[in-house]
Amino acid sequence: MPHVERGMVVGLFGGSFNPPHQGHLLVAEIALRRLGLDQLWWLVTPGNPLKSRNELAPLAERLEACEALAEDPRIKITAFEKTLGTSYTARTLDFIRARNPHVHFIWIMGADNLAGFHRWQRWQKIATTFPIAVIDRPGSTLAYLSSKTARTFDYARVDEEDAGVLWQKRAPAWTFIHGPRSTLSSTAIRAAAGKPRS
Repeated sequence: MPHVERGMVVGLFGGSFNPPHQGHLLVAEIALRRLGLDQLWWLVTPGNPLKSRNELAPLAERLEACEALAEDPRIKITAFEKTLGTSYTARTLDFIRARNPHVHFIWIMGADNLAGFHRWQRWQKIATTFPIAVIDRPGSTLAYLSSKTARTFDYARVDEEDAGVLWQKRAPAWTFIHGPRSTLSSTAIRAAAGKPRS
C-alpha cells in the first residue's frame, strides 16, 4: 500500500487496467484536478469477479504497463489486493480504511461502471464507506444517472461545483463530474490487437 501522511486526500481508482490506456489517464487527470487530490492510487485488481479472466493479462504485465503510462508522481500504482487475497472492492476499502484512519479517501469510477454498480458485491456498503466521484464516460450520461445506484443514493448526491470538498463529506456522498471524455476502452484495444493485420 502506498505511503500516505495524515490529512491527505487520496483517490482510489480500481480496475483491471487490461491494458491501461489514455482514457484511464484522462479520468486520473480530471480526478486529480477537480477533487484536489494529493495522491491517486490505481488499484490494479488480480481479476474482476464480474468479468471473464480468459483475456486477462498477467498482473505483473498490467502493473508494468500502468507504471509506464502514468508519469504523474501523484499517481501510485499498486496491486495489494493480490496479497489480501480478494477481488472484492468492499473488502479492499474496509482494509484501506482500517489502516489509514486519518486519511480522506474518495472512491473514483468511470460513469460506465455506475450502470452496473448494483451488481457489485455489497455495493451499498461500498457507497457508505467513502465518498464517490463518478467521472463521465462516452455513452448515455442520462442512462448512467438513472441507474439503480444513482436512484438509490439520489439524496446523497453532491453538486458537481462542490467536487473539491467532496472529501469533507460523510459517506454516502457522491458527485458526477462532467468533462472531456475518451472513447478508448480496454475491451476495444484488446479486440483490435487480436485482429490479423492486413
